[in-house]
Order: sequence, then C-alpha cells, then structure tokens
Amino acid sequence: MGIIRKLQVERAQNLSYSESFLQNEDLLPVPEEKRTWGHWNFIAFWVADSFNINTWMIVSSMVQLGLSWWQAWICVWIGYGVVAPFIVANARPGAIFHVTFPVVARTSFGVWGSLWCVFNRGAMACIWYGVQASIGGSCVLVMLRAMWPSVNNIPNSMPASSGTNTRDFMCFFLFWLISLPAIWFPIHKIRHLFTVKAAVVPVAGITFFIWCIVKAHGVGPIIHQPATLEGSALGWGMVSSIMSCISNMATLVTNAPDFASRARRPSAAGLPQLISVPLGFSIVSFFGVIVSSSSQAIYGEAIWSPIDLLGKFLDGEPSHATRFGVWFISASFIIAQLGTNISANSISAGCDLTALFPRFINIRRGGYVAAIVGLCMLPWNLLKSSNSFTSYLSAYSVFLSSIAGVMITDYYVIHKGHYNVKDLYHARSDGWYWYTYGINFRAYAAYIAGILINVVGFAGATGRTVPLSATRIYEMSFFTGFGVSALIYWTLNLIFPVRGMNECRRFEEMDVSAGMDAGVAYEPRSSDEFDKKSAVSDAVRSVRSNA
Repeated sequence: MGIIRKLQVERAQNLSYSESFLQNEDLLPVPEEKRTWGHWNFIAFWVADSFNINTWMIVSSMVQLGLSWWQAWICVWIGYGVVAPFIVANARPGAIFHVTFPVVARTSFGVWGSLWCVFNRGAMACIWYGVQASIGGSCVLVMLRAMWPSVNNIPNSMPASSGTNTRDFMCFFLFWLISLPAIWFPIHKIRHLFTVKAAVVPVAGITFFIWCIVKAHGVGPIIHQPATLEGSALGWGMVSSIMSCISNMATLVTNAPDFASRARRPSAAGLPQLISVPLGFSIVSFFGVIVSSSSQAIYGEAIWSPIDLLGKFLDGEPSHATRFGVWFISASFIIAQLGTNISANSISAGCDLTALFPRFINIRRGGYVAAIVGLCMLPWNLLKSSNSFTSYLSAYSVFLSSIAGVMITDYYVIHKGHYNVKDLYHARSDGWYWYTYGINFRAYAAYIAGILINVVGFAGATGRTVPLSATRIYEMSFFTGFGVSALIYWTLNLIFPVRGMNECRRFEEMDVSAGMDAGVAYEPRSSDEFDKKSAVSDAVRSVRSNA
C-alpha cells in the first residue's frame, strides 16, 4: 500500500471512490497563475506547428493526383481556412472555463461516457508519437551525416527480423531521447519551445527555399506543369485535396481545449488561431512545392521529402558550406518535428491518460507513457509492413469528426454556453452530466451515426471495392461525420431534453454553479486539507471577470 501511495499523484483528500476517478490537479480548471498563453503564444504555436515535414509534403499528393501546383495551393488555403473556425469553436469552452478536452467531453458524453472518446484519442496519440518520432529519426540521420559522413556507413548488427538497422535505430533512439526533457515541462511553460521553433524553423525553411532556387537556377518545371485532370474529375480531385487538409487537422480540432485552457483571456484562443492556421500552413506548403520543383531541375526527379533532398545534397563530396547548411536545416527540422510531436501527441496523450487513470497519471506522466509506447511499438515495422497503415491513421478522422460534432453542438446549441462546473467532478445522479448512469445515449447515438455514414467509404479507402457514391461521401468524411452527428444529437435532445436544458434559453457563457458555495464538493472541508475542489468555481469566476 505504501508503494501505491507514492505512485499516486497530488489530488484532493477524502474523495469518494467515484470522485477519485474524475479529478486530479491536471483535470481541475487551470488556476489563474498558469494561464500564461497570450495572443502571440497561439500565433507562435501555429507557426511552429505548420513547419513540419508532413506540411512540407502536403502538396505532393495533390500534384501526383493530377492537380497543377497552383490548384493544389488553392486547396491548401481553402482546407486550412475552413478548418480554422472548427478549431476556434471547439477551443472556446477550454478558453472560457479553463478545462481540457477530457473534461469538456464530459459535458456532452457524460462523466463516464466520455472515457471512450478519451481512450480513442489517447491511443491514437501514442501511435502517432511513435510514427512522428520515426520521421524525426531520419532528420537526426541527415544532421549526423553532415557532421560525420562516416555515420552513413555504420555496420549493421541487428537481425533482419527487427525491421531496421543499427544506423537507423540509433538515429531514432537519439530523437526519442532528446524529446524526453521537453515532455517534462507543463503546458503553461512549453509555450517557450514553440516560440523558439517559430523563430528558428522559418529561418531554416526560407534558407532552404532560396538555396534550392539558386542551385536549380530557377523554380523548376513543376511550376509550369499543367493539371492532368479536367471536368468533374478535377472538381472531385480538388474536393478530395481540400478534405485531406481538413482531415489532417481533425486531431487538433478535437484537442483544441487542451491548449486553450491555458489562455490568459478567451480572445487569445480566437482570432490568432483563425488567422495563423491557414496562413502558416499555406506558406509552408508553398515552400515545399517550390523546393520540390527545383529538385527536379537539379536531379531530374521531383523529391518531395525535404529530408531526402537534404540527404541528396550530402552525396558525393559536398563542400564544408554545403555540409553546414544541411546541418542547420536538418537540426531545425528536428526542432520542428519535436514541437509537432509534443503539441499533437505528447500533450494530447498526457491529458487523455490523466482522465483515464487520474489517481496515478498526470499530464507529465502521460506524456512519458506515450513516449514509451512509441518506442515499444517499433513504428518502423508498422510503416513498412502495411501499405494501408497510413490510410487507417488518416481515416481515423472520421471518428474524431463525429466526436467534435457532438461536442460543438452541445456547447453552442444545446447548453448554449452554460456549464455546471461542479457537476463535472462528481458522479451523483442529480448532476447535469450524469445523464443515464453517467453515459449520454444521445451523444453515442449521434457519434455512431456520424461513423456509419462513412463506413462503406472507409472500407474503400483500405482497398475494398465500394460504390462510387460511398467514395464521394467518404471524401467529405469530416463534414459528413460532423454534420450527421451534430444533426442527430440536436434532434435527440429536442425529443429527450437533458437536465438543465430548460435553464439555457439564450446563449451566455457562464458557470451556473459559480454562485454555490464550496466549489465542487457540497460538504465542507477542513482548512488544513489539500482541497483543490474549491478551486473549480473560483477559477471559473476569475476567468469570467477577466474575459
């Protein structure tokens, strides 16, 4: 029992058994001293997040699909411009009430029903952590090659069954290792990493951009390459490309409250995100298409991966200047990949695992669990063993869009901005979010309906033969999943009104429990206890006064 007590995280004393599964320090509303994210921090976050290898290559699939480069770039602008309002909309309750995604999900799915949504997102965050770390390992390899060319010739001592070799595993492990200190920092302090990334990585990206144009004596042939699609095929090609941009952001739409909970003011999580998301991702994708076009002029083939292109620069006998340039750019990509893995995966997994095991896991410990899972899952084997693995990961946005549809509809349409914060942290049957034994069947019916409309098309994405109409529906999966789940959820709430719905007659962002005394718990607590429960309503009242 002594060991178990030492493993437990800091939390309120004298909790009931059910309450011990619903709260710890990282699940309670963020105290005012930890709300440190201002307008520029959110801008720096998205500028930093947009500079990663996946964004750099996003236009490649569109050009290979048959679009011209400018048609593909328009799709990027539209896709990220459309998804930005969804991010802002789902971030709003986090910015107002300073709670993370697992707690926000309780308002619509129920105090226990939310755990399935949290588990789904947490599992995918752990898997993506390993995948992104594997990509980061390739950046480390190029950086080490720039410093010591002999690294490329390290003899292999690993068996073929491992799926990798000594050189690649060493680079993967080094990236995995240097990521660990970043996980240690709490969310309200990790903003400094994104500030550094926003300062360093764009400089490297612009340098790479100019270097390739100079090296190719121009922008290359891809810029002059016309579209190979026309008519309806072109139209659906552009729709598919737009939706790929939106689907890539489905995870960040869902976990938007995680970072918004640290906002100094609700406005910090509004306009800055609305502008910086489409602007940042569009600029980076433009760099990617120009650099790849230049690579075709240099090497006779389009090299879409910036890391592969940097590796090409090191072939033969590169000059010291070339090696330094490659080192600087690849080191910057390591920072870029590290920041992306922290923002999209480590913190997400930490918040989710905190909700699943609040007695033993906080956000920091959850981040380290994700790192361990990312190492143990041997991500290079997953990527090599199945051509459809990335299709499965991308298609997972169907499940997330259905969750987002329910959450956003509940906040803006059903409860109209009203929260009962105290009821988020107990499992009594008289609470707003108890629903039916802690599960909101309306939310689950809507969630399943949003998935079902895309099931046939999802099967087609994994290689099965399906009707064209199902494929078209699936190509718009974010909107079909979001729209169907939102509509079904709204309809069911009209037929079966939830507790508190009649009190929410007009949209007003407020905590209806803020006027009650003693925070979450109704029974009084002694003054010498570590009782964070009373901080719940105090935190909400303070943010309302600062809004």
